[in-house]
Amino acid sequence: MKKILLTAMAALFAVGAVSAQDKGKWALGPQIGVYTNTGADGAIFGVGALARYSFTDRWRIQPAVTFLCKKYCSVDISADMQYLFHPARFWTLYPQVGLSANDIGDWSCGINLGAGTDFNITRNWDISAGFKWMVQTHKYWKNPIIISVGATYKF
Repeated sequence: MKKILLTAMAALFAVGAVSAQDKGKWALGPQIGVYTNTGADGAIFGVGALARYSFTDRWRIQPAVTFLCKKYCSVDISADMQYLFHPARFWTLYPQVGLSANDIGDWSCGINLGAGTDFNITRNWDISAGFKWMVQTHKYWKNPIIISVGATYKF
């Protein structure tokens, strides 16, 4: 059983082992996230979509829209710049910095600081996980930490 599992994993990595990100490539996909440290609301669950555009093999931008599931309709709009490290052909690590605007309580702008990782599961599909700390300008709202998971299709 172990040999079958290891053989299947090796085959998956061999199929998924392509160039990490190519200059000029786009990626789109769904994303879910949990906004922690939001104050009286507790943790807030969010569902949204993201896009990625690679300027070079190392730099890309990631705009995203997340709809927050709380008492009233709420939205988070962000754009993050990411610098990519490739420890393996199927694995990417990145720090990120960006800007965001949201109406978790009242409209607020913020600066995003965080990190994430991508795993190639096939030639065109990645699984992503990350976190970021959103430093907000609204003086009465806490600065949330966002933990997210998503998938992207590269084309």
